[in-house]
Amino acid sequence: MPFPVERVEGWARFDDFFIETHDDLFKALYIVTGNRADAEELMQDAFLKLWERWDRIDTIDDPTAYLFRIALNAFRSRRRRAAVGLRKLTPGDDVGRDAFADADMRADVRALLIACTPRQRAALVLVDLLGYPSEQAARILGVRPSTVRALATQGRRTIRTTEGARDA
Repeated sequence: MPFPVERVEGWARFDDFFIETHDDLFKALYIVTGNRADAEELMQDAFLKLWERWDRIDTIDDPTAYLFRIALNAFRSRRRRAAVGLRKLTPGDDVGRDAFADADMRADVRALLIACTPRQRAALVLVDLLGYPSEQAARILGVRPSTVRALATQGRRTIRTTEGARDA
């Protein structure tokens, strides 16, 4: 039994939206998380949540901002859960860093961004890397445009300081 026409059109619209936005979302999540697998998983979850609400997409003012907000909220939620888990570990547990992941980050531009807070990284990725205006980045992050500009400025300052310390 074929699907109703409007449902097929909805799928086609979602496919087009996915094609238009998945590269930017992946880049943003990759830089914010510092990990390809985490970025892919967060991206997949965000698109799935958006797909579940796709029948109401006309009620969403900015679907791209909504998608980014879903993904970044999921990232923040994971960080909070991880922080709670780390606090529960006993002092004797080994919570060492992955040396290979550290080497990859030093070889990548993420090494400069790692000194920034996650909010600063998100603002920098959206404004400087992906070229969103501060108003749209603000909708994505769920803050005011002035907050985005302040976070980006703080992040740039942190990067300059980090870069200067590495050169010394």
